[in-house]
Amino acid sequence: MAASPWTTHARRYREIADVLARHGLSQVLARAGFGRLVPRGRGGAAMPGSPVGGPVHVRLALEELGPTFMKLGQILSTRPDLIPEAYQAELAKLQDAAPPVPAEAIRAVVREELGGDAFAAFSAFDDAPLASASIGQVHGARLADGTKVVVKVRKPGAVERIREDLEILHNVAVRASRAWPVLDEYNVVGLVGEFSRTLTKELDYLEEGRNAERFAANFAGDERFRFPRVFWQTTTSRVLTLEFMEGLKINDVKALDAAGLDRRALADHSAAALAQMIFEDGFFHADPHPGNMFVEPDGRISIIDFGMVGEIDDKLRDDLGRLLIALARKDARRLARALEAMSLTGPVTDRARLAADVAEFIQLYDGVDLADVNIARLAQKLLGVVRRHRLLMPAEAAIVIKMMVMAEGLGRVLDPGFRLSRVLEPHVRRLLIEQYSPAALLRGLRAAGLTALDLASDVPDLVDSLNRVLDSGGFEVHLRASELEPLVARAERIGNKVLAGVIAAAFIRGVGEVVASDKRWRGWREPLVRTGLAGLGGLTGYLAVTTFGRRRRR
Repeated sequence: MAASPWTTHARRYREIADVLARHGLSQVLARAGFGRLVPRGRGGAAMPGSPVGGPVHVRLALEELGPTFMKLGQILSTRPDLIPEAYQAELAKLQDAAPPVPAEAIRAVVREELGGDAFAAFSAFDDAPLASASIGQVHGARLADGTKVVVKVRKPGAVERIREDLEILHNVAVRASRAWPVLDEYNVVGLVGEFSRTLTKELDYLEEGRNAERFAANFAGDERFRFPRVFWQTTTSRVLTLEFMEGLKINDVKALDAAGLDRRALADHSAAALAQMIFEDGFFHADPHPGNMFVEPDGRISIIDFGMVGEIDDKLRDDLGRLLIALARKDARRLARALEAMSLTGPVTDRARLAADVAEFIQLYDGVDLADVNIARLAQKLLGVVRRHRLLMPAEAAIVIKMMVMAEGLGRVLDPGFRLSRVLEPHVRRLLIEQYSPAALLRGLRAAGLTALDLASDVPDLVDSLNRVLDSGGFEVHLRASELEPLVARAERIGNKVLAGVIAAAFIRGVGEVVASDKRWRGWREPLVRTGLAGLGGLTGYLAVTTFGRRRRR
């Protein structure tokens, strides 16, 4: 018989319960069915005499609980669709800092990973760490050829503790979802699973090295940015060796001014990097805080730390595009539709209320030019609507919105007149053009045609099922002839529409694929030809149906 999660991790459960109780948060465990773990006299009230409030308690508790819970807090701070603004702001203060482990323990890991003569690859290796986090710590070093590098080493025992905590989080999420139906609506179990996958990837330094190279490739040739080179000979899943990046912190205004650097240009460049990641590459740095960006003496921005990244697929890119286009057009109806389409929680229960809330939101910036809109304020108001209607956004979409808020905040530190919307405006225009291009229209027509084909393929089964019911005498329908005639006419119209869709879809798909495969039609002619085919396909379907209808009437 398999051991229960409680017996397997009993000691850790008690540690977590004690920390939560000391911060007045034990009601979380009690409501999730773990009330027996709550220490007596700690029923959920805040610690007596404590001057701090709820959000501060949550942050302090997560800090005490260690790396897994700190990472959870950091990720929650990027999910403004899930938690209120006060908690976002507090969790954003979580700093992943921890006491360093002894240098000999770090050297032992390096030897395990790179072999007994590992340090022959380095002409120098600093025992004092440059930084120490909960999962790993960073040491300065020089390669045998004198190249200055940083070596990131995963701390011994970090993985085991994280795996245990992830199992506990999953168990608590399952129990809490049963106790609080609203958590089930938000698919908290799925969110914990997503968090587990993200954190597991972050533990693998090979993955981080690949991320660094992918960013470098995406920005190749752009002299405004620099990404560290990865030295693969001295890199494993537990050891990562990167080029040392030197520079001023991007938000150190006094140092930037003393160095004579153009802060306005830096604000524009940092925002341009974000826009390229989101709208062009579909691969973005999910933790672009000022500590991960430095300014080199020549004004280039160097970007580091690639453990947390995100990807945007075509669907999400289209959804974000529709959202931004609706915002730019101040179109409440389209915006409500875009929010609902993006939500992972299914159809909205009260569409009228959502439409009214979105219309009220639009009024906040009606009459204001898009280039002058305060993105941070706008995002917070919009996310208030999202939370009110319990819409769950894809994690990547929520992080992108949070990144935009961070980018505007940094931009205004560097240049008080900075507006992120001015940087985003050309991208929104391009999205608008793309969404109404011949190729996009053809994709829409093709999708509609395929849906019609799927529907048509179901018709024989439906007819067969109906025949079986009729043969068995399963039900009787009594209608007067006068009532039946309009129903027959309506059924024929529906059938005609399906037939038209099938014919048009088959025509567009078949001829469209022939065109796509012929090199002579590629280039500027293809969109025109495809659009013409779409119209011709529709005309073919229409003529087929009207002819069919006339023949039947004869």
